[in-house]
Amino acid sequence: MLALISPAKRLDLEPWSIGRRPTQPDLLAETELLADRCRALTPPDLRELMSISEALAELNFNRFQEFATPFTPKNAKPAALTFAGDTYTGLDAPSFDEGDWAFAQSHLGILSGFYGLLRPLDLIQPYRLEMGTRLENERGRNLYDFWREPLTDLVNARTAGHADRRVINLASKEYIKAVNSRELAESGVSIVFKEIRGESSKVIGLFAKKARGAMASWLVRERLEDAEALKGFTDLGYAYRESLSSDVEWVFTRTS
Repeated sequence: MLALISPAKRLDLEPWSIGRRPTQPDLLAETELLADRCRALTPPDLRELMSISEALAELNFNRFQEFATPFTPKNAKPAALTFAGDTYTGLDAPSFDEGDWAFAQSHLGILSGFYGLLRPLDLIQPYRLEMGTRLENERGRNLYDFWREPLTDLVNARTAGHADRRVINLASKEYIKAVNSRELAESGVSIVFKEIRGESSKVIGLFAKKARGAMASWLVRERLEDAEALKGFTDLGYAYRESLSSDVEWVFTRTS
């Protein structure tokens, strides 16, 4: 199986050091096409396109101008150590040992509007380009049009050697839409985390994001190969609720 998580807007650009050798993104040639497209945009263009502040527009204008390959440990950083935020707090990649990194490389993917699909050790340079951005490109009117075919093909390639080829959706709706579910080798499963308050239950974004990362981390540390084993997840107080679940959506709840 392959678990997919979303990237994060917040980035950790501090120096890094791990025992494993970093890798290169598989879709880097596609990223370079986007980089060329984005270099042509001015800071005002980026501000309007992404609905961001002048300061962020200027920052990301400079990032696109400075984007350059080849990626090396001196000019780039592994994706799982670069992205920060609630999901990555739950993932806690800095605490991975060598075996964790090796397993994560083949069982965990990070969706990205700029890189398509990343392994945890894939080097990346800082950017901001969310999957929902309506950036016109040679393949269509937005990034879904740009990424859907190569990204879906890569997901299938990543699960080709797995006995259980299910894709576990731990990503947001914005990002998972980039994968063409109809073209996957096997039907996927979406994981939903809900908080029980009184007689009702609902998804609370901050808690759900951290739980997604925690499940991804647990999957890696336990070396899980069978999606059904995910139903045993109990970290952070969550438990699988069969009565609320279906074949394609597994619900976990906890009492807040």
